[in-house]
Amino acid sequence: MVGLKLVVLTFVVGIGIFYINTDNWVPFMPNHFIGVLKGVSAIFFAYIGFDAISTTAEECSNPQRDLPRGMIYSLIICTVVYVIVTLVITGMVNYSEFKNVADPLAYVFEKINLKKIGYVVSISAVVAATSVMIVFQIGQPRIWMSMSRDGLLPKRFSKIHPKFQTPSFATIVTGFVVAIPALFVDIGIVTDLTSIGTLFAFVLVCAGVLNLPKKEKIPGEKKFHLLYINGRWIISLLLLVFLYGYKERIGEAMINIRHESHQEILFLVFLLVALGITIMTFIRKLSLIPILGMLFCLYLMIEIPARSWLVFFGWMAVGLTIYFSYGYRKSKLAGGG
Repeated sequence: MVGLKLVVLTFVVGIGIFYINTDNWVPFMPNHFIGVLKGVSAIFFAYIGFDAISTTAEECSNPQRDLPRGMIYSLIICTVVYVIVTLVITGMVNYSEFKNVADPLAYVFEKINLKKIGYVVSISAVVAATSVMIVFQIGQPRIWMSMSRDGLLPKRFSKIHPKFQTPSFATIVTGFVVAIPALFVDIGIVTDLTSIGTLFAFVLVCAGVLNLPKKEKIPGEKKFHLLYINGRWIISLLLLVFLYGYKERIGEAMINIRHESHQEILFLVFLLVALGITIMTFIRKLSLIPILGMLFCLYLMIEIPARSWLVFFGWMAVGLTIYFSYGYRKSKLAGGG
């Protein structure tokens, strides 16, 4: 299915490149860099497959070598593919026409009177999308399996199927939990929640990396090691550049704070958090890469509509309720059972 997807995208680029009108790229960033970041926040759910790979660590022969390579290489390849395809289709059709289009790849071929190719692309997209759903469904059961082993969830979630050697019960429950809400929940809320949840998880992971003990790399060892770069001066400089670049937005938000939208209040909260992280980085000489990960993910979170934040807090409340009513007493890490 992934092979089919790559063939179709190559096909789209190969034909579409001959129909590009460079006038459609002017202006190149019509909503400026802020618009780019809002767009990134909106489609960040497209990147959750990369972290899902990490949940298959137990099923890898050499996870310390293979998992980082798999995630980094696939991330680079997919990003390049995203950029190329986006450049081609926005060159074929002006970006403003995609506002309410569900299937842009098929739409661009209809616009240039190649409807039959559009049909092929649409059918292929449905088939290829199954591969995405499979990846999304792989991660959650294995997360629940690990939580169950620790006692955070009932033991049945860690039950392994005798034939397939996979967390069968957790997989079935995941299928129902995903399929039933998909019948009636608004797709915009779903994608925003997926993005905000993933970004929040990435923030926690980056914070966790900062607490890992340092290990010296042994010559000839093929394990992945995160490069340490002192973030003291770099993060401080980046914060000053950010404050200068957003000085007008910051000034307006401060002056009109009582009348500002929830989005601008989130922006001000981000500034306070970023300032705190920068101070901690300067004092403790924290590693640059995880700090950048935290700051970028936090910024992308605040660009997600405020209504999704309300649902996210509700979602978090449900999780915390399960934790304190069941998991806290049972968890081995929390000192329970």
